[in-house]
Amino acid sequence: MDNRAEVRDFLTSRRARLTPDQAGLTLYGSNRRVKGLRREEVAMLADVSTDYYTRLERGNLSGVSESVLEAVAAALKLDESERVHLFDLARAANSGSRRRRPTTKQQLRPGVQRILDSLSAPAYVRNNRLDLLGVNQFGRALLSDLYTADATHPNLARYLFLDDRSRDFYADWSAVAKDVVASLRLQAGHNPYDRGLTDLVGELSTRSEEFRTWWASHTVRLHRTSTKRMHHPIVGDLELTGEALELPGDDGLTIITYTVEPGTVSAEALQFLISWATSQDAPHRTPERTE
Repeated sequence: MDNRAEVRDFLTSRRARLTPDQAGLTLYGSNRRVKGLRREEVAMLADVSTDYYTRLERGNLSGVSESVLEAVAAALKLDESERVHLFDLARAANSGSRRRRPTTKQQLRPGVQRILDSLSAPAYVRNNRLDLLGVNQFGRALLSDLYTADATHPNLARYLFLDDRSRDFYADWSAVAKDVVASLRLQAGHNPYDRGLTDLVGELSTRSEEFRTWWASHTVRLHRTSTKRMHHPIVGDLELTGEALELPGDDGLTIITYTVEPGTVSAEALQFLISWATSQDAPHRTPERTE
């Protein structure tokens, strides 16, 4: 990843979306030649010179202090995810030239798998590239499209953009897919030398126009909780709440669990899914769904 280009495009895109009114500036006249704020307006809001801010927007974050980054983040009204991304880009700019790290094979500790297996809800462990490294019985049943015979560690991003079944599975496919792009963009800023991540982004950019378009928007997002509507081939429609639980002892690994609101149609459907998944170990038993 070209750090200078990333910085330039990120700051330019954030400036372009912010109007003078949103920034609290008085607008004199209507003859503006730029979309959003001008560089000098951002500089004024951040209390730096226009020349200095221009240097930043050209991609040079070398030696920039934390206080200046905070001021720029405030001037551009960056949200938490965007602020984290800006600081990650600055950290990369000041770490010197580094070569891309080869992809390391991540292993799931047996203790983490036991945690997954103890949960009475669909759950899996993913890394920052969205490879699924571990899953429990109910998670495998929920994400049955991903777990074909030859898929040891399926990738959620590949499934979303390269498998047409995902468009039927996710009722809000576009929103889910955009969140995945935003999550990968955030990780690319945090781990700019991760060759596996770079290769994944390159593959998806080549094979999916939608991914390529959304990647170019420089949208970033922290993934902590979300509600997803799914259409499962066995149990039908589900509305699940996903929670992301980071594993402090396993850098970059996160447990994702899915739960439902009690007493809802989705709760009934999830219970049926759990019963169906359990019955797979006893093929002569077929769960009966209560209508």
